[in-house]
Amino acid sequence: MKKNLLRTFTLALAGFVFVACSGPAKMVKNPEMVTTSCNPEVLAVVADVINVSYTVTFAQGYFHPKAVLKVAPVLVYQGGEEAAPVLTLQGEKIMDNNTVVPVSGKSVSQTLQFAYKPGMEASHFELHLTVYDKNKPYEFPYPYKVADGANITYKLATFGGYPAFAPDAYQEIIREQKEAQILYLVNSSTVRPKELTKDEIKDFEAFLSNALNDERKEIKNTEIIAYASPEGPTALNNKLSSSREKSAETAYKNATKKIATGVDLKTLSMGEDWDGFKTLVAQSDILDKDLILRVLEMYSDLNVREREIRNMSKVFTTLQDKVLPELRRARWIANVDFTNFTSPELLNMVTTQLDVLDEEALLRVGTLLSENNDKIKVYKQAAEKFNSSRGYNNLAACYLNSNDLAAAKTALAKAHNQDAYVKNNLGVVAAREAKFDDAYALFSQAGLTESKYSMGAIDIKNGKYAEAAAKLVGEGDHNETVAYLMTNQIDKAAATMTCECPKGSYLRAIIAARRGDKAAWAKEMEVVNANANFKARAEKDIEFAKIK
Repeated sequence: MKKNLLRTFTLALAGFVFVACSGPAKMVKNPEMVTTSCNPEVLAVVADVINVSYTVTFAQGYFHPKAVLKVAPVLVYQGGEEAAPVLTLQGEKIMDNNTVVPVSGKSVSQTLQFAYKPGMEASHFELHLTVYDKNKPYEFPYPYKVADGANITYKLATFGGYPAFAPDAYQEIIREQKEAQILYLVNSSTVRPKELTKDEIKDFEAFLSNALNDERKEIKNTEIIAYASPEGPTALNNKLSSSREKSAETAYKNATKKIATGVDLKTLSMGEDWDGFKTLVAQSDILDKDLILRVLEMYSDLNVREREIRNMSKVFTTLQDKVLPELRRARWIANVDFTNFTSPELLNMVTTQLDVLDEEALLRVGTLLSENNDKIKVYKQAAEKFNSSRGYNNLAACYLNSNDLAAAKTALAKAHNQDAYVKNNLGVVAAREAKFDDAYALFSQAGLTESKYSMGAIDIKNGKYAEAAAKLVGEGDHNETVAYLMTNQIDKAAATMTCECPKGSYLRAIIAARRGDKAAWAKEMEVVNANANFKARAEKDIEFAKIK
């Protein structure tokens, strides 16, 4: 304890002697009594800005009371240097308004920014100190190097957005349905001969015949559904409906015995047809139809429903003449599956029968093609032939993939449905025009997965690395890896970068360097150095400074 006190006293005495026996000019001869530090120790570019916070510490007894000292921060880089505002300090006997450093010593900090310029990735930050004694300058013998810089890893991300393709509604199997009705007389289940010669019955039989002879069609099943009109006792109507089911089945088999042999037939008796009743009333021009519909809603008991409607005598007369006869029926239904063009067939038709394809088929073909120019041809056909908003949107997405911004803008202007896909691609256009605020707003409105990834990319550009990492989960490309690197999630970065490409190797080289794995780094650098642009970048990249 006594030794520490003695040491402190000795230093204090030495400092006092230094100040007492010297003028301000003597300060430059003892630069070791000035120490510096910086946060961060390795500078980084964030949103095109280098943020620096440095501290200068003056030892006890060093700073002369009559001295003025100016600290000039400078970022030195390949191609030049950039100066920041000078920090002016003064001794205790100077009467100006600068920060005072007492003889007892003090630490002084300053925070500043440098706008990034190319070349600053290979740089260092230093402080130039000059002491003034009665306005006469005395420069320190050397500048203080405070930090190296600057890390520009975030610039490996791309900020131009992710184009989005609107989906097609192409059906590989199309369900076709044909229906015909047999009408019965009141309280009867007998099929009248004239019912079987109606045009709708003939059309039904022709539909079945065509389906059986078309190799692309398959009759899945046929159905017979019988009803009774909602008049009279419920029990009687249920029995009547069941009888109509049987008679309609017999008539169907006789009419189709040469067509639908072996086709699955389902029959069903529905009883009183209140749903059909409600539909026909709603479609009719009956003056009191709203009143009838309210009665249907008010009463669930079928007998009460019928009684209340019968009480409206004038209305019931109209119902008897116009509605109820249409409900004494049996429906014949055929369900047929049509097998649409297969993917190989669609691809073949691109060169042989493109004009035959409808809008949905063209949009589907676009998803099957690999060459961007082929996609443009197909989407252009869909857009122009059918005035397809999705076609114009997808055409714009192709142009964006080939970086033809003007053509993309023209196509998007013709997309009449400003849906999420169009908004996303308008956002991509804005991002590539460096209108990042506008782009972010459009991506937010669109709400697509591609939009979320695009917002994550802009977050990287703006230095919001945690937000970017959250949005880019699952993106599976270099932007996700960059986001993890910028949040120091090295394992996640390694897991996501699977691209066997120069940029993929560059990112894996950064991961290896941070892990201190020189063998892995050297392996990836073989690919990096084979690419002129990445090789030039790597030579100056501070990420590799400690592993070379």
